[in-house]
Amino acid sequence: MNYSFEYIDIILLAMIAGFIFLRLRGILGKRTGFEGKTSPQFEKILKNINQETQKREKTSFDESAKKDFLNGAKIAYETIITDFGDSDNKLTTSKTLLSNKVYDQFNVALSERAKRGHNAEITFIGINSAKITDHKYLGKILQVTVEFVSEVITCIRDKDKKIVSGDPEKIKKIYDTWVFSRDTSTNNPNWQLVNTLT
Repeated sequence: MNYSFEYIDIILLAMIAGFIFLRLRGILGKRTGFEGKTSPQFEKILKNINQETQKREKTSFDESAKKDFLNGAKIAYETIITDFGDSDNKLTTSKTLLSNKVYDQFNVALSERAKRGHNAEITFIGINSAKITDHKYLGKILQVTVEFVSEVITCIRDKDKKIVSGDPEKIKKIYDTWVFSRDTSTNNPNWQLVNTLT
């Protein structure tokens, strides 16, 4: 008898649960998802939003973008300074970081140094500060101006290893203003040095 009462209790509870479920379904309705087609107007709005988002992503230069840029600019600065100061009087590691104009200018300076029989010795100590002073869009080209303050040990020696200028024992503070550029219409994230103002 006890078993029969337990079965009756279970059946009653199941019926009550079913009743409650049906009532809730009647009141709240049933979610079936969107089964119709998106209207052309709505699709056009979505397309415009996506285009505007992509445009902002390519042209925005917010604080986060500036921070990322400066980290890369510091690495580029050290690479270029060190490469320019190598004793072989050739640009190797920094070539892709330079625009054609700057690359040619640096090569001319290196050629003249080589003709005089001079070699540079540069020990890069570090960057004291790097600050963005200006950024502007020239069409799809973003140009960013950075002021660098760095410390190096530098001297120029002639073919007989005699010091022509500088001091191999003295740390010198250097002030440079460089302009970097990037085409925001492409997926290429790389920047190039396009001008040196000092």
